[in-house]
Amino acid sequence: MVSIAGSLRLPHMLAIVRIALSRPYTFVVVALLIFVLGTLAALRMPVDIFPSINIPIIGVAFQYQGLPPDQMAGRVITPFERALTTTVNDIEHIEANSYTTFGIVKIYFHPTANIATANAQVTAIAQTLLKQMPPGETPPLILNYSASTVPIIQLALSGKGLTEQSLADLGLNFVRTRLVTVQGAGIPFPFGGKSPQVMYDLDTGAMQSLGLTGQDVANALAAQNLLTPAGTEKIGDYEYTINLNSAPSKISELADLPIKNVRGTMVYMHDVAHVRNGSAVQTNIVHVDGSRSVLLSVFKNGSTSTLDIVSGIKNMLAVIKPSLPDELEIKAIGDQSLFVRASIQGVVREGVIAAALTSLMILLFLGSWRSTLIVTTSIPLSVLGAIGTLWAFGETLNIMTLGGLALAVGILVDEATVTIESINYHLEQGKGVEQAILDGASQIVVPAFVSLLCICIVFVPMFFLSGVARFLFVPMAESVMFAMVFSFLLSRTLVPTMAKYLLRAHPGHIEDHTHEPPSNNPLVRLQRGFEARFIQLRTAYHGLLDLAIRHRRVFLPAFLGFVLLSFLLAPFLGRNFFPQVDGGQILMHVRAPVGMRIEETAARFGDVEKAIRGIIPPKETGVIVDNIGTYLSSINTIYNNTGTINESDGDIQISLNGGHAPTPQYVARLRNELPRRFPGLTFSFLPADIVSQILNFGAPAPIDLQVRATISTRTSPTPTSFWHRSAM
Repeated sequence: MVSIAGSLRLPHMLAIVRIALSRPYTFVVVALLIFVLGTLAALRMPVDIFPSINIPIIGVAFQYQGLPPDQMAGRVITPFERALTTTVNDIEHIEANSYTTFGIVKIYFHPTANIATANAQVTAIAQTLLKQMPPGETPPLILNYSASTVPIIQLALSGKGLTEQSLADLGLNFVRTRLVTVQGAGIPFPFGGKSPQVMYDLDTGAMQSLGLTGQDVANALAAQNLLTPAGTEKIGDYEYTINLNSAPSKISELADLPIKNVRGTMVYMHDVAHVRNGSAVQTNIVHVDGSRSVLLSVFKNGSTSTLDIVSGIKNMLAVIKPSLPDELEIKAIGDQSLFVRASIQGVVREGVIAAALTSLMILLFLGSWRSTLIVTTSIPLSVLGAIGTLWAFGETLNIMTLGGLALAVGILVDEATVTIESINYHLEQGKGVEQAILDGASQIVVPAFVSLLCICIVFVPMFFLSGVARFLFVPMAESVMFAMVFSFLLSRTLVPTMAKYLLRAHPGHIEDHTHEPPSNNPLVRLQRGFEARFIQLRTAYHGLLDLAIRHRRVFLPAFLGFVLLSFLLAPFLGRNFFPQVDGGQILMHVRAPVGMRIEETAARFGDVEKAIRGIIPPKETGVIVDNIGTYLSSINTIYNNTGTINESDGDIQISLNGGHAPTPQYVARLRNELPRRFPGLTFSFLPADIVSQILNFGAPAPIDLQVRATISTRTSPTPTSFWHRSAM
């Protein structure tokens, strides 16, 4: 081994060390530059829970009021899906769901797809197929999102004296319009509330006495509520804009519209109907702690940091608060930034602790604060250099990149520690400082370089992963590899430079501390005591090793048997793609008997929430929010991944206070208790934390089941009948 290493010790491999010794200030400036740029990168990099999972998805939402699911599937969605496979490139797979009124198509693309081209192709085919769809079908809504598009905070709107209609109006037209200006925030229409709508309450008795029908009222309204631009009129020196009174501008004017002349008398709207400012039929109800409310969900959209989005939302709320009614209360719930911040801080804290413990071990083993200072200086610089490089590569600070840096801390010490130990060895031989640095660097440069290559090669297979795993583990591999490269370069430049000024020539190393002069320095006494006990431990280890070698015929079978027996524990370990996290959130989907009206469903949900408060202690229960029924806008339906299909089901989200018992423990109790107390309801528990939602790619469960039916060529049902039977 020595001869091989010696043969590889080429002069140019030591050239950088000679340059560092001859021009020390150059590398001091380089180290300061790494420190400044790395610090700026750490402050400016987006901070998130995971790296950006850029698997592009296009969501397409068709809307046809009142169209049943089987008709929506057969006449709209199925033809559109078939056309997509012909005209759109790079499709990975397509998912579609048909509801009453809504049809949602989600198109998943390969990671290398050009999403701009895909958008153009999807839009073009959607417009082309409109003529082949039922008359009156409007162009679909088309939007982009990815696996990272998950709700990160929710805003509950409530207030004394404010009706659901007022809350919905404030949320849609005043709060939401300002919050969407926050970079990276995607905010669909409000959940819950009532949509403002002018209502005509017909008096059937009065209509019968006058011989009128509801169609007469509708025809009169359609004929006299017209927007007719009349242009301008030039009179004298001026040109005037002409406004016609063909469209009433007040509700009272709508009540004064004439309907029909009956027996010589003109009948007006107010004669047969009560015209009022009402609301549409409510299909979506939201409760916050049992009170009717309106909910605004903020989704993470794009590569903007979760922390930046939540901070921007809160700052914008403070800006618009003075312009909103004093009675309006906006309460932030389900804030995922708290979990993200705690996770990032936890990883950083563990990394700092690891670096501190490593420095302590170096001090105890080397017994020199100068050597310890050199080694501990190279560790943060290597980390900062890696952070700066990750920033240049477009990565973010997340638990994967920070976890990789924390993993690399222990490895980073090796480069500097081996260099310092080699230099100290040559100093103990009586050599000068510079000569000891050159000889020490020459002795270890090849093994250190081979070690660097071996560690980096271990992470190369991660670059050949695909799917979500690639987006998660490649940034971690990059962080480790970049840190190792910077550590190797610093051990060849900054470490020799600092050693030149901090280390001193000293006599041979003494292992027998009884001949050393006594010292009053507590650190010196601590190190000597540690080294003496370590020598005792090493002596005991030598004894055990000698015993094992002398009885190798007994030791080897016993050791191999122990290793084989340990494999029996493998079935009890369990397997998962990612460790389970406890974010203090519980998301539960509840389904009542199909067809139940929304008012009765809301009453059932109220009973369930009372039971939940009886199972979870009040001091640990934060906020309970339910979201029942179908949504006002197809945009909300696109973002929804909980499986809500009609007014007979909905979601219950439970936020736990700090210091709560393990969340899985409460989930298990709820899973056992609720079906027993409410036998007519179906309960399922969905991923509530941001980690599980991203890893599940927005799906309500980590496992998808696909059911396919075989179509007989003899019967060859039409798409309509086939989809109807599938729904049954």
